[in-house]
Amino acid sequence: MPWGPLLDDLVAEWAELDGWLDGVDLETPTPAEGWTIADQLGHLAYYDEREVLALTEPDRLRVEVAAMLESGDLADFGEVHRSRDDEVRGWLAAARADMVAAFRGHDPKDRLPWYGPDMSARSAATARLMETWAHGQDVADALGIERVPTDRLRHVAHLGVVTFGWSFLNRGETPPQVAPRVELTGPSGDTWTWNEDGDGSVTGPAHDFCLLVTQRAPRASLSLVADGETANRWLDIAQAFAGVATDNRT
Repeated sequence: MPWGPLLDDLVAEWAELDGWLDGVDLETPTPAEGWTIADQLGHLAYYDEREVLALTEPDRLRVEVAAMLESGDLADFGEVHRSRDDEVRGWLAAARADMVAAFRGHDPKDRLPWYGPDMSARSAATARLMETWAHGQDVADALGIERVPTDRLRHVAHLGVVTFGWSFLNRGETPPQVAPRVELTGPSGDTWTWNEDGDGSVTGPAHDFCLLVTQRAPRASLSLVADGETANRWLDIAQAFAGVATDNRT
């Protein structure tokens, strides 16, 4: 997808989430154990701010990440103490606006530091959209909102596909040499495919695939079909986000 529309979709994903929050008690618990809505928003705001640093002061972020890894102090990455701030919505809105503006000043192929290998600006923006959608799902579930899936899910699905190898490595397993073919049905009815000559296949609704790779719903509750040993193992451990290996929610 062209760079401008990807960033427009990132803005739209945030706008949908923000539209649910008027008059809401931000201390409402969400399905993420121990996380309130305020925690979800604070988490997004903190990492949006860190992305701004990656875009504007990359060397500073590299130094800070290196120091964090050397100290071994990985817990919470410093965001939770701010997530209780009464102004968390404003914090997130400001961080998001700064981040999108910084993205627009970059070429999508520019390499950016992060908490792991460097990535392209395009991949970084896609990851922020995925995070917004996934944490937005937690907020929607907490508020009893039935989301209407949009074709913005294609970004989330793409990230889920390209993190195939990461899902295995993150659990200390050797990734299979050939990933499965993935064929998903988007919300508008279009068919989205990846890895045409893959080993085995994964098919089903794009929405279900996105819930799986962001670990927002257990596999057994989703209409995904895996054909082949590689595909089956992948769906058991799929993880589209960075961090320690975690299991899908029950």
